Amino acid sequence: MQPAYANLIEQLRLQIDEKRIITDPTLMLAYGTDASFYRLLPQMVLQLDTLDEVIFAIKACYEHQIPMTFRAAGTSLSGQAQSDSVLITLTRRWRDYKVLNDGAQIWLQPGIIGAEANTILAPFGRKIGPDPGSINSCKIGGIVANNASGMCCGTSQNSYRTIAGMTVVLADGTLLNTLDLNSITAFKKTHAAMIDELMLLVSECQANSVLADKIRHKYRLKNTTGYSLNALVDFDDPIDVLQHLFIGSEGTLGFIADVTYNTVINHQFKASGLFVFADIEQTCLAVSQLSKTRVAAVELMDNRSLASVAAKPGMPAFIAQLGADGNTEAAALLIELHAENEQDLLLQAEGIQQIINAFSPIEQVDFSRDATTCEQLWGIRKELFPAVGAVRESGTTVIIEDVAFPIAQLAPAVRDLQQLFVQFDYHEAIIFGHALAGNLHFVFTQSFDTQAEIERYSAFMDAVAELVAVEYQGSLKAEHGTGRNMAPFIELEWGYAGYQLMLAIKGVFDPRGVLNPGVIINADKQSHIKNLKAMPVADELIDKCVECGFCEPVCPSRNLSLTPRQRNTVYREISRLRRSNEDPQRLAAMEKTYRYYGLDTCAATGLCAERCPVGINTGDLVRKLRQNHTEKAKKIASWTADHFATVTASAKVGLTVASKMHKALGTNRMRKITQQAYQLSGHKIPQWTPHMPLPAAKIITPVISGITKERVVYFPSCAARNMGTEVNALDKRPLTEVTISLLEKAGYEVILPDDLNNQCCGMPYISKGFPETAQVKAQQLEQALWQASHQGQYPVLMDTSPCASTSKQSLRNDITIYEPFKFVADFVLPRLTITPQQEPVMLHITCTSRRQGLASVIERVTRACATEVIIPDDITCCGFAGDKGFTKPELNASALAPLKAQVPQGCHEGYSNSRTCEIGLSEHSGIEYRSILYLVDKVSY
Repeated sequence: MQPAYANLIEQLRLQIDEKRIITDPTLMLAYGTDASFYRLLPQMVLQLDTLDEVIFAIKACYEHQIPMTFRAAGTSLSGQAQSDSVLITLTRRWRDYKVLNDGAQIWLQPGIIGAEANTILAPFGRKIGPDPGSINSCKIGGIVANNASGMCCGTSQNSYRTIAGMTVVLADGTLLNTLDLNSITAFKKTHAAMIDELMLLVSECQANSVLADKIRHKYRLKNTTGYSLNALVDFDDPIDVLQHLFIGSEGTLGFIADVTYNTVINHQFKASGLFVFADIEQTCLAVSQLSKTRVAAVELMDNRSLASVAAKPGMPAFIAQLGADGNTEAAALLIELHAENEQDLLLQAEGIQQIINAFSPIEQVDFSRDATTCEQLWGIRKELFPAVGAVRESGTTVIIEDVAFPIAQLAPAVRDLQQLFVQFDYHEAIIFGHALAGNLHFVFTQSFDTQAEIERYSAFMDAVAELVAVEYQGSLKAEHGTGRNMAPFIELEWGYAGYQLMLAIKGVFDPRGVLNPGVIINADKQSHIKNLKAMPVADELIDKCVECGFCEPVCPSRNLSLTPRQRNTVYREISRLRRSNEDPQRLAAMEKTYRYYGLDTCAATGLCAERCPVGINTGDLVRKLRQNHTEKAKKIASWTADHFATVTASAKVGLTVASKMHKALGTNRMRKITQQAYQLSGHKIPQWTPHMPLPAAKIITPVISGITKERVVYFPSCAARNMGTEVNALDKRPLTEVTISLLEKAGYEVILPDDLNNQCCGMPYISKGFPETAQVKAQQLEQALWQASHQGQYPVLMDTSPCASTSKQSLRNDITIYEPFKFVADFVLPRLTITPQQEPVMLHITCTSRRQGLASVIERVTRACATEVIIPDDITCCGFAGDKGFTKPELNASALAPLKAQVPQGCHEGYSNSRTCEIGLSEHSGIEYRSILYLVDKVSY
């Protein structure tokens, strides 16, 4: 490490916890990864907790003249979140918000995800203006710093147009709140020279009529190429100019600590329709007419786009037939309408349909308000990126460029872009985009592993830049930000005067050049083809990963170790090093780090696959890598499977011993002693908590009366058979007793499988990497359930969702398996009278339930039983992951860190459908969590 960085670290340690000053090479590779096709390795990564820490770090870097880059979610595509110096990230504490003026405004910290802001605003019928395609993953800090827009946002509702104020930190550490008069007054005194320089630029810009007119023209289009020069012609007040320059500045002018948005109406009445035209000319002529109306969104998809998704499930049948008659020119418009009431929506749809009819659509799906139909139509648009990403060759990456043309020239522009694809052999490339703003995205695959491929890409981008910026006077970046990708082309688009103005802006805010150097302003005209990201083959399970980061918000280990994107990145590098044998020492260090950060702390929930554009389940890779066992370990696993009843009985013994020790020692001494034992045993002795269950009582087999009743097979999970309630349980009955009681109350005769204590779904063996042993247990269970269910005639209830999920995947289809919520919804609630309780309850939706699409069912059942149900924010998986809550309790603690603060006063109970998850939920919430079956039994008769 260079002396300057070592000195910086010494200074940073004065105020920042050393654990959040990351210098491990493996972690810097992981944490330095973003969604772009560039790769820079930071010298250090800072995870900052407070505004004071941010100011301190910025001042320290400024003093040492060491460059720094700010990172939000890292979903940006143009290289603006990369650093080869100091990368500054934020901890989960940057997620505060305040709804203001009955939802007309909202104050947000930069760590809030865009979709979360809209969820907060939903009760007020409002939303934030920007609606980027990555809104479920990208954060407010990145949305503002990139001036992200989206499908419905256009140029009228982006951050530039809807900002009310912000708090920023300048390069020298100065804090400015543009909504605080005291802050503004102080700033004007301490930074009078900066304000004078800024206002001089405003005067010069407004006096240059040619440049001012060009600026106005460029921002009638979507434009994020370079700085927001429109701030210099739109405003005369220096604070207004400053805060609007910060929008789209990509961290090159300072740090955005919070923003206040003017929100926009979130219309409740919406309709969508799909319209296919014979060729791109007719399609774009329709766009021109639609741009004069008040349609909310118009998404254009060229013929290649439609062909790429033709075989996908759920697509309208006619898409596969397009081109069958030899016409390969068809293009489509996906149109969405918004209105304040149903009548207005109907009138709007009729008017738009008349406009569309004038251009003779060859196929169409009429405007519909049906949620399923609308979801299917927008599914076409959302499938376009995966369609390219999923079929690309291993070792290549997917590149998404976005440009904007004047709408009147959209048709010839599309033609010319398509011709460039042919000229440079990008035959898989597709074009789609936000047509109302003339904003087109084109997606293609690219390898950077040979000089010839790099030169092909370079020549292609030169041609694209000339076409867009010169021939059509359009925008080279419409909404994805300039980054490193378009920095060499800013002068081509803006001309000498515009580029000089941008250089001057950078000089006013960052005279030492320490803020995200190389981004937006870059003297190297080849910077866009340097530091390119290699995508080495690693494993077919993850080779399609494009490192977009969409998976990260649902990963339970995201604030502890690595996310799925980061796990994939590091494993790719490990695989490359193993093949090349170029640096055995680095490989050994990386493998050691990866063992804990990549494997041991992965919950392997598979939620990442639900968010991944190409369906990658990094948990599958982790389970595969865990299979690297010794023969001795495999024999031990096999022995435990053969003697399962004995093994589980020993677990009961352990719970009995723990209970007696707790009584003798008390909670505080018990916790201290068991923590020491956990550490001294190398984490082999499970971590004890006060919510550790007592041993379960023996299950009393229900009596089959012989009276003709409906029957159900009840399979108590291993956890339910062995774990009773916690010491201070609200209801002391074990889960098995409650389940049988509820089923009998609903009029069922309950059948238990034979040889119950030896049965297991196999999930514990799967998670630990013993698939063969898991299969043996699954087959044994299948035989027992087949017999108990009378060859599949009776449904099977499993009281724990992970067991039910595993069994559905591994057992024969004609055994119908239910987890508790779905069974209650379908078979119990209709048979009982429910009196919902008034006391509030917490609800946790397990990861397996989410993956099975049961979230709405779970919420519906709980709301039928309690008048107030709280589903906590920022928690998807609890991270207990079978027994990891005992052996890696830090994973459970990290995943549930936001939980306790969200438990309202007067709430004493929480519900879920996984016994082990409930242990961790109880530990980190301060209230008892238990199976939903307890609540249903309590409120029913």
